[in-house]
Amino acid sequence: QVQLVESGGGLVQAGGSLRLSCAASGSIFSILVVGWYRQAPGKRRELVAAITSGGSTNYADSVKGRFTISRDNAKNTVYLQMNSLKPEDTAVYYCKVHTTMYDYWGQGTQVTVSS
Repeated sequence: QVQLVESGGGLVQAGGSLRLSCAASGSIFSILVVGWYRQAPGKRRELVAAITSGGSTNYADSVKGRFTISRDNAKNTVYLQMNSLKPEDTAVYYCKVHTTMYDYWGQGTQVTVSS
């Protein structure tokens, strides 16, 4: 099993920045992909960014050039640096880990961007 702890959400003004963290523990050797998802009220959960065990990344078109996903293997942590935040980025952000066996979700962290 994999346990995930997310942190870093909060309230920020438009144009500001936040960095989300997703710390993993447990069977981390089995992790293939780590993704950040978000879900706004009344909307479906969507993929924001993902990073593979090989370091490849991909981003939703809406965040390209503003968000950066990265990882610190020594700390077993994946980060989502969010710059130039917009009110439409407001959502609960979730970390998801895809392993060789199962997918695991974090508890979510609220990001609110005020205009």
